Amino acid sequence: MQELGKAETNSTRIIRQDDKRVIIEKDLDTEYMVLSMGPQHPSTHGVLRLECITDGEVVVEAEPYLGYLHRCFEKYCEKVDYPAIVPYTDRMDYLAGMNSELAYCITVEKLLDIEIPRRVEFIRVIVSELNRIASHLVAIGTYAIDLGAFTPFLFCFRDREHIMSLLEWISGARMLYNYIWIGGLAYDVPADFKTRVAEFVTYFRPKAKELYQLLTENEIFVKRTYDIGIMPADVAINYGWSGPMLRGSGVKWDLRRNDPYSVYPELDFDVPVPDGKFSVVGDCLSRHLVRALEMEESLKIIEQCLDKMPEEPNFNSRALIPKKIRPKAGEVYGRAENPRGELGYYIVSDGKSTSPLRCKARSSCFVNLSAMKDLSKGQLIPDLVAIIGSIDIVLGEVDR
Repeated sequence: MQELGKAETNSTRIIRQDDKRVIIEKDLDTEYMVLSMGPQHPSTHGVLRLECITDGEVVVEAEPYLGYLHRCFEKYCEKVDYPAIVPYTDRMDYLAGMNSELAYCITVEKLLDIEIPRRVEFIRVIVSELNRIASHLVAIGTYAIDLGAFTPFLFCFRDREHIMSLLEWISGARMLYNYIWIGGLAYDVPADFKTRVAEFVTYFRPKAKELYQLLTENEIFVKRTYDIGIMPADVAINYGWSGPMLRGSGVKWDLRRNDPYSVYPELDFDVPVPDGKFSVVGDCLSRHLVRALEMEESLKIIEQCLDKMPEEPNFNSRALIPKKIRPKAGEVYGRAENPRGELGYYIVSDGKSTSPLRCKARSSCFVNLSAMKDLSKGQLIPDLVAIIGSIDIVLGEVDR
């Protein structure tokens, strides 16, 4: 962090000149000020502290300070067995528990080298995409309220409630599911699962379009996000960005397409990136547009999974779940496309223990937040709120 000192301003300025004299106005000397935003601040989306060095209203530098929500995830993983880690993955990104469980389970299954039944794969994708929509609704709703728009927040949470009810009906929990297990599922879906999910898709499709128009055609929202917090594509790649953040910078990269897993290779969907018509590619508005458009793609994925999911009357979702998991010695890295980007798990097995020797979680939220210095430099303090909201961080995953 640079030393505090006097701001770089011109100390004198010629304001009028005539034949006889030159009138000079002297500027007041100013100094940088340290401003703390958080850790308990309504716009930081969790317990995050930003130490801002400001020159008046202009942010010279913003340094994020983490650790207020640290939960020892990686240390716990060394003390409990492989299946018992699944509930802890829910508690990292608590807005996308299904997606986090899926990323962990496919990593362990890669280490075990087991094949998952097709019905399980389709159910996993359906619940994960439902959870993706729910997560994006929180991101968009809270972003809107950060910038002063209250109605979209209510609309988002109204529609999210339908998904929460569906997931509770399927898994028994609203947020921390423990539903996707290593080798299968906790239990099969209810009998009229397809009907209720299809009803939700029919209900939500016009709502998603309405929400898109409600914000992208809102003059105040656009002015608060347009040309703010621009991140060029090459810098985003060098930072290791992923998910809507990277796609918002114009990079068409989605693990479901570029490094496919589960049944995603069989599904037809687009990877939305901004075209520069409504936003400056890489700005806060671009990142919002990507999330808004992704919800429509998730609906397409869910519809295809409902059509392709095989009916198996005597299906046992726990058939391949081993009693004790003791993988062979080795290491593996698995990753999946979470609502906030790439969530990866690096697992090391010693071949003897029922607990991993090491389980490292690669958090997309942590990586995305690391670019805060570049994003905030030269912005105004109110624009800092727009930038933080556009990153869509969950501090449980940042701190782990």
